[in-house]
Amino acid sequence: MLIVVSIIGILIGLSIFGLQGARESSRDARRKADLETIRGGLEIYKADCNDYPPASKIVGGSPLMGDGSPTGCAVTNTYISSVPKDALESARIYSYRRPTTTSYILCAALENPPNPAMDVSGCGSCTTACNYKIVNP
Repeated sequence: MLIVVSIIGILIGLSIFGLQGARESSRDARRKADLETIRGGLEIYKADCNDYPPASKIVGGSPLMGDGSPTGCAVTNTYISSVPKDALESARIYSYRRPTTTSYILCAALENPPNPAMDVSGCGSCTTACNYKIVNP
């Protein structure tokens, strides 16, 4: 009986470690999907407003709205109803930078960094080290 309990304990311990890796991969997939959601909203914003929004308008949990200039970019236009937040909100944030009015950099800190490592220059801060970047153009 003691041997069976020991074996069950070992199997439970191994499965917990196996599930942790799956959770990390799942959160990383969500981060990448969140950045694509933000990217989509930014592209629609640019189509209406002729430039990308300033960094102050991309705040996790807040909507991305038009600014009224030009008229096609009405303040009532909603481009993202709620800018996504990182799955581990307290530990990580998404970084958005707009080096020019016609380009942007979106970054995230993945739990399983890409291999080979990406060049994340210009990312700013993701609270923890950014290691994933989307640039446009």
